[in-house]
Amino acid sequence: MESSAVMPSSYGKKITVLSIDGGGIRGIIPAIILSFLELKLQELDGENARIADYFDVIAGTSTGGLMTAMLTTPDDNGRPLFRGKDIAPFYLKHGPKIFPRTNFKYQMTMKMKALVRPKYDGKYLRKIICRVLGSRRLHETLTRVVVPTFDIKLLQPTVFTTFEAKIDRSKDALLSDICIGTSSAPTYFPPYTFKTKDSEGNDREFHLVDGGIAANNPALLALMPTGPAFPSDEEISLGRALNYENYLIISLGTGTSKMEKKYNAKMAAKWGILGWLYNEGSSPLVDAFTFAGADMVDLHMSFIFRSIKSEQSYLRIQDDKLRGDESSTDKATKKKMKNLVQIGERLLQKPVSRMNLDSGSFEPVDNEGTNEQALSRFAKLLSEERKLRRAEIAKQLDIKEFCP
Repeated sequence: MESSAVMPSSYGKKITVLSIDGGGIRGIIPAIILSFLELKLQELDGENARIADYFDVIAGTSTGGLMTAMLTTPDDNGRPLFRGKDIAPFYLKHGPKIFPRTNFKYQMTMKMKALVRPKYDGKYLRKIICRVLGSRRLHETLTRVVVPTFDIKLLQPTVFTTFEAKIDRSKDALLSDICIGTSSAPTYFPPYTFKTKDSEGNDREFHLVDGGIAANNPALLALMPTGPAFPSDEEISLGRALNYENYLIISLGTGTSKMEKKYNAKMAAKWGILGWLYNEGSSPLVDAFTFAGADMVDLHMSFIFRSIKSEQSYLRIQDDKLRGDESSTDKATKKKMKNLVQIGERLLQKPVSRMNLDSGSFEPVDNEGTNEQALSRFAKLLSEERKLRRAEIAKQLDIKEFCP
């Protein structure tokens, strides 16, 4: 596993995709899943195996965008800055400073301030992201990445991708700027602005907020065949990218509290602008558009793979039964974060589930085992795909050697 980049998909049989939702401190949940997946890959291919070695595309929104950068940004030796097992400890260490909480009086002050300005100033978030990612830029990632944001000046999504960064200098932003932008959740952190320069030296300005407004579940963005992830170039044909039977996809959620049913029409009938924006410590409006967007993507993906009888090629791991503080985006107490770690560990033991369109709940799938077993199966497929690509590249090199 010495290679510092994913081998081209044209040498294999599958197109491999990893997608990570947004969700603030709940990012601890997919971090636990990623740690397990990387462990399984290491059991197959050695301790130097890393997540970035196996995926043609890694897409992440908000907290998922930060994880994407951590997994794919190269260190001085051309290997990923972070291992899968490093991400949860990073959140446990820095979460309380990103989402600070002190005494009761301070919390009440924060709630009042949240009505007129962002709940947090975001200074520590920006500081730690800049420290970790440094001066590295988007084109340097070890595999293709897709990170959605939303530009409030243009009122449209801005999706940052490795491919576009290589052909459009103005999109080759610092990874730190991209991660801060995609993590700037409305009502929690202030919007983030920065500038880049195009090939002619002209400024391009971005005014970004959380990518969850555009795509809290970025899995579909990772599949755009002629867009961010898979340009129609020599490496992959358009026809092949459009054939969903060629994909292996793992999509990781950060958990939802839908089954708690904390809102209803009778309550909402009394809400005005403030009620929709802030209600008992959460934002019904933000919850609505982030959950709806993520679920619609999952439903779309499930339908696609069900229709082509390739359901086992798409694995969505999500817990829709979070309750109380578990579902908070920003409550980063030691107790809450420890609980999130346990939720991630329990989620591995739960059966593979898919969403029921009528009930909105995730229901166990017969004969597919637990999420842990499914990830072990995916790890084996990813390892086999990588070995196939390596063998095909070696074969091509031999042919060129004999037929110059």
